[in-house]
Amino acid sequence: QVQLVESGGGLVQAGGSLRLSCAASGRTFNSGYMAWFRQAPLKKEREFVASISWNGVYTYYADSVKGRFTISRDNAKNMVYLQMNSLKSEDTAVYYCAAALGYSGHGANGYSYWGQGTHVTVSS
Repeated sequence: QVQLVESGGGLVQAGGSLRLSCAASGRTFNSGYMAWFRQAPLKKEREFVASISWNGVYTYYADSVKGRFTISRDNAKNMVYLQMNSLKSEDTAVYYCAAALGYSGHGANGYSYWGQGTHVTVSS
């Protein structure tokens, strides 16, 4: 079994920064993609935010966060991070960490393991 636990969410003013962390346990993901998704209030679907390959060489971002967010990982610690800068009110959402095995796309259905989510609220 796999556990993913997110932390680092909170309330921040527009233009501010937050760093989300995701701790993985139960199984190593040194060979799989990790990603961050988010679900905004009243939205039914989770939106892809960013993903990173097992070695950190390849990173992908949604257009809405490109240039503001940075995903990174530390395989030695089984950790994934999302540095969020220049936050906007439209970034308000529950952010989820996800892990995939044998999948490198951006669809939520391709990720097998999910955390419980951490709330990010950006006030304008």
